[in-house]
Amino acid sequence: MKNILVSQPKPAELEKSPYCELSKKYNINIDFHKFIKIEGISAREFRKERISILDHTAIILTSRNAVDHFFRISKEMRAEIPDTMKYFCMSESTAFYLQKYVQYRKRKIFHGKQSFLDLIEIIKKHKDEKYLLPCSDIHKQELPRMLEDLEIYYKKAIIYRTLASDLSDVEINKYEMLIFFSPAGVKSLFKNFPEFEQNGTLIAAFGPTTAKAVKDAKLSLNIEAPTKTAPSMTMAIEQYLHKAKKKK
Repeated sequence: MKNILVSQPKPAELEKSPYCELSKKYNINIDFHKFIKIEGISAREFRKERISILDHTAIILTSRNAVDHFFRISKEMRAEIPDTMKYFCMSESTAFYLQKYVQYRKRKIFHGKQSFLDLIEIIKKHKDEKYLLPCSDIHKQELPRMLEDLEIYYKKAIIYRTLASDLSDVEINKYEMLIFFSPAGVKSLFKNFPEFEQNGTLIAAFGPTTAKAVKDAKLSLNIEAPTKTAPSMTMAIEQYLHKAKKKK
């Protein structure tokens, strides 16, 4: 194993990243390339959805991208968000990021721990709100299904797109392992390299939807995270490399 490709941007402080430790410990070169990019839709396109932001009393925010593009489209639509608006965030870090746009007040900002189940438990306590769910054209269906099952009023608003990045400068066949974090990343692989064949390349996937995308693409999945023994991708890779080293 000489080269690993991570389908994400290079960490801001690589030296402090667990990937750096992995690279040193196993003498492996680890490259980072963003396989997907985010592009906001225009106000003109948003108008076609016939959604009025101000008809809603609460916003569900699942990521920083959702936060940024919600406030961008609100500004472009000249929708002045009232102080009474409530925000339901997927995680504490997303809730904290929200302070970039609104004054943090406990009475109007709520957050889960990291999963849809955590968030839905909080939403259940506020069933009478009218929710807006800003999202990408490619999004998980789990949360909308849960909201429908609970008969909670909500509307989905597509405010940004997830597109394949240009990977023409990537020499894909030099990597013995490819690491994916989203189904869109797997799609990007085949958009950029339609002739790609796995052969002996190892494939790692983070999360069940990414793992499914790998299998749906007729690829063999060699490493999966999170697991009970490997909650992070780097831990799962290290476990795999450790076992491989032992066999030698």
